[in-house]
Amino acid sequence: MFSKLRRYKDLVLALSLGLSAAGAQAASVDNYPAAPINMIVGWAAGGPADGVARMVAAEMSKHLGQSIVVDNKAGAGGNIGSVAAARANPDGYTIMLSTVASHGLNSALYDNIGYDPIKDFAPVGLINTSPSTMLVPADSPFKSVKDYVDHAKANPGKLTYASGGVGSSQHLAGASFKTRTGIDILHVPFKSTAPALTDVMAGRVDMIITTGAMAPIASGKVRPLAITSKARIDALPEVPTFDEAGVPGFYMDSAYGLVAPAGTPRPILIKLNEALAKALQSPELRQKFIAAGSVPAEPISIDAYWDMVQKGMGEAAELVRISGAKKE
Repeated sequence: MFSKLRRYKDLVLALSLGLSAAGAQAASVDNYPAAPINMIVGWAAGGPADGVARMVAAEMSKHLGQSIVVDNKAGAGGNIGSVAAARANPDGYTIMLSTVASHGLNSALYDNIGYDPIKDFAPVGLINTSPSTMLVPADSPFKSVKDYVDHAKANPGKLTYASGGVGSSQHLAGASFKTRTGIDILHVPFKSTAPALTDVMAGRVDMIITTGAMAPIASGKVRPLAITSKARIDALPEVPTFDEAGVPGFYMDSAYGLVAPAGTPRPILIKLNEALAKALQSPELRQKFIAAGSVPAEPISIDAYWDMVQKGMGEAAELVRISGAKKE
């Protein structure tokens, strides 16, 4: 009799604890966000990814009533930041800027990236897409893609291209360019895009194919030769596509989005998605993206975004295969 009563009391206690926990979680979701949100960016400050993160964080903060703090965790082609985000508490107070590297290229390039891009994350939404631009130093003798390719063929192994690190979009773009043109050029990886661009501007590296370079283009520190989109963009109407420049089929858009650790409650994901949608409707933010050479996304649901990411994983693996890029 006593043992039955004890088991009954234990069951009542367990149920009450469960209901209390469920109630606390519901309250935390209803009050979300009640504190600043941490946005992990797997790239250094000053680069293209960091710029996108800071612009969207500032606009989303207006609609959430809490600040979004950008936390740069650079290294290993974005993997350091991705691992940190995947292991974070799934309470909605850690989100991450997803890129073509974190959710695409790295899975195909590295043997073990330390996380699963799909299983370890939950979707928030798409921010924008950014085609890459082939850039050479302002005083470079190369005035066109053909100039660069012709010189590379006549001098195999002599020309260089920079990237923000092994596995970065710049690395894959450069490797794909090599494969498509049949040239032999040397990859020079940096810790992030900013120092890579600095060395290109200084003439220490011959070329880079990257996003987010409108400032050095506008200041005349680099010369754009071609863009990896299917059509010319408003920000650079005079710059030809690679199709026009003699390298047909070379398309590469870097998609930027937001993800959260797996297990983040769906109501929180929806609140974040709604704040992102409102941010993307801001004329000021859209103009900033366009001026930076990006294409602002139209708001989409968390499920539609996740479908897009999973489709992009296969496309990224195919890009790695075509490029011939390997872990270095």
